[in-house]
Amino acid sequence: MDFNVKKLASDAGVFFNRAVQFTEEKLGQAEKTELDAHLENLIARADCTKNWTEKIFRQTEILLQPNPSARIEEFFYEKLDKKIPLRTTNGELLGQYMLDAARDFGPGTPYGSTLIIVGDYQRRLGGAEREFLQTSAINFLTPLRNFLEGDWRTISKEKRLLENRRLDLDVCKARLKKAKLAEAKAAVSYSAAPDFQETRPRNYVLSASASALWSEEVDKAEHELRVAQTEFDRQAEVTRLLLEGISSTHVNHLRCLHEFVEAQAVYYAQCHKHMQDLQKELRRVPNAFTMSPSTSAVSAGPSGLSSGPPAGASPPPRPPVSPSGLERSTLKIEEVQPPATGTRKAKVLYDYDAHDTSELSLMADELITVYTVPGMDPDWLMGERGNKKGKVPVTYLELLS
Repeated sequence: MDFNVKKLASDAGVFFNRAVQFTEEKLGQAEKTELDAHLENLIARADCTKNWTEKIFRQTEILLQPNPSARIEEFFYEKLDKKIPLRTTNGELLGQYMLDAARDFGPGTPYGSTLIIVGDYQRRLGGAEREFLQTSAINFLTPLRNFLEGDWRTISKEKRLLENRRLDLDVCKARLKKAKLAEAKAAVSYSAAPDFQETRPRNYVLSASASALWSEEVDKAEHELRVAQTEFDRQAEVTRLLLEGISSTHVNHLRCLHEFVEAQAVYYAQCHKHMQDLQKELRRVPNAFTMSPSTSAVSAGPSGLSSGPPAGASPPPRPPVSPSGLERSTLKIEEVQPPATGTRKAKVLYDYDAHDTSELSLMADELITVYTVPGMDPDWLMGERGNKKGKVPVTYLELLS
């Protein structure tokens, strides 16, 4: 018990001396031992590495798992050293909903069969996403977390210990400086010859005793300074070796970064392939809302209900001009204004060269705005592209909206 009390009192005294030294340094009332430039640069580089690694780690977590509740759940599983349960991705969940809906709507219907195809590919996209998340967490997030929770904690501990050793060293320097000043003052008092007629011999004896005591105090302070200097130099070397390891940390994080980018490239390539395959599958499925070219010209009335023939087929013949000539005599292109409602977007399926100034030339795959005009032939629509307008044949278009 006595040993513990003495140790506690000693630790309290050391802490108090460090606090006083630190406060006086901040107030400019005490000298501070500066670290060498190389060590200062290593410390600054390590702090920079820690700060940016922490930011990159946090933002990567948000990228891979935007849901904060899910991130907190995974954090607790990791701290409890338990396996994180597999979580269904949003793509897989959407795909499952589509498949369930297709069973209710009927897999034989156009909508139901399309839902089955799209749902299957959504599940594939979700599986690719899960694989990407797992790969990124292992190859990128885990090394960053290991640095922040392992290496950096060790470095921080040694940095704090170095700061304490530096404070102890400066305390010893200040103590030695005060002891030497007191010794010099006592030596001056002792060197003066005593005047036994005016000065008591006792004062002379006290001065000699004080001089001897301060000499002992100087010797003790010098010994403590040598010990503090040795401990400081040893701790500075340990800290320097740890900080120089930051270079290898950068090399390791660089390798992990390459693996993360590779995982992203594989994931996006899989997504691109799945979407291309899905588009090919959908082209093979007949769409209930797409009519053949023959029915398009017949059924396209004032409301413009149908879309054009599928892309890739040969261009259909140009619709005949109304023989009555009513449209040519009554319709003036420059005076035509689009209706307030009823305009639609259309994709051009084939190139078309205007035959006169009332028509609009078209290029395949461009988007134009179309609408009907009272009195216009049902095989034609009024088309606009920028500040140009004119008649366009319905069979050359695929109505989108």
